[in-house]
Amino acid sequence: MRQLIRAWFTPAPDSLAAHSARKGKSPWIDAVHLLWSIWVFITPVFDRFTLRWVLLTAISYPIFLVLYALCCVTSRRVSYRYSLLLVLMAYLLMPWYPSGLTYFMYGCVMLCTRRMSLRAYMGVLAALNSVVLVEAWLLHYPWQAVVWMPLCSFIVGIAVNAERMSEEKDVELRLSHDEVRRLAATAERERIGRDLHDLLGHTLSLITLKLELSRKLFDRDGEAARRELEEAERVARHALAEVRAAVTGIRATDLAAELAAAKLLLESSDVMLEYGSLPASLPVPIERCLALVLREAVTNIARHARANRASVTIEVVGDTLQLRVEDNGRGGIGEHGNGLCGMRERVHALGGVLQVESPTGQGTRLRISVPLRARTKLFELADAAASSGEWPVRERQAT
Repeated sequence: MRQLIRAWFTPAPDSLAAHSARKGKSPWIDAVHLLWSIWVFITPVFDRFTLRWVLLTAISYPIFLVLYALCCVTSRRVSYRYSLLLVLMAYLLMPWYPSGLTYFMYGCVMLCTRRMSLRAYMGVLAALNSVVLVEAWLLHYPWQAVVWMPLCSFIVGIAVNAERMSEEKDVELRLSHDEVRRLAATAERERIGRDLHDLLGHTLSLITLKLELSRKLFDRDGEAARRELEEAERVARHALAEVRAAVTGIRATDLAAELAAAKLLLESSDVMLEYGSLPASLPVPIERCLALVLREAVTNIARHARANRASVTIEVVGDTLQLRVEDNGRGGIGEHGNGLCGMRERVHALGGVLQVESPTGQGTRLRISVPLRARTKLFELADAAASSGEWPVRERQAT
């Protein structure tokens, strides 16, 4: 029996409960709407509590709970049947049980679980309310019930339907973003494949030919064989430098792309991001480091700040590049929390300084200053070493 009940109430993949679970919510979050069923117990206050009301409540309320649960956990292709059963139960109970109008309201609202246009949904509501109005008039229900029941069912139904359509638009938007990212990743893989083919195809073929030639010349002309080996070594070193440069370009993170990704992330969290233009021709190591710092800062805003506005400012003042990230969130972050240690280490590696101001309730301000000229010579030397094909000291020792 327990297994049967568990199988019966397991959410279907396209059910309302499964949809909530995919959004990161509890699958039982929709149970909170059962609080409105308090009207079942409030309705007799306007008349009187009777033994008949107690008996009908004891019978009908558990059935209502089961039907409501089935509306939430069954497939949307069949869940409307349980909504109509709620409406039918209300029709049958109305001659003896005015509280049944609450079941009618739930049945009308839960019809939105079936995928239909707003016009079709309004048509179904109009038909159902026409029946309940006629029955209420024949049973001499108070005019307040006759007027308010259709009005409330239409208002709540429209609100729920509008929320459902908004969620569907959000899902479509997320799918389009995922598709754009997938196509961008595919294009990037194709570009990397073409670059590697153009970069290594001819070079490796040349090295292979020179090694074969040196092998054939080894017994007849040792000097010529040695020259061919030296030439193959030179070509291999040049290819190694080109591969390192290509990998550096692949790994490099562009500040402009990071700002665009930050705007997309924050706007999906209802945070408006403002940023200005970027300085031109920044050193690649500095731009790469600041892009990673910016990514961490924006992630912290989206996850922890509870802000609705943020700003990013990047400018060159004299010989210093300054990056400021501000938000109007709750503030109060610690000096060693929320990824600040990693950001501080990256900035210090460039000889820069990271300052944090985060008073409680007044937002957070990150100010990063990185010297440009002090590190430029070091970057030039590193790039020159990579271009010449010289192995770093650690690599030479390892080999």
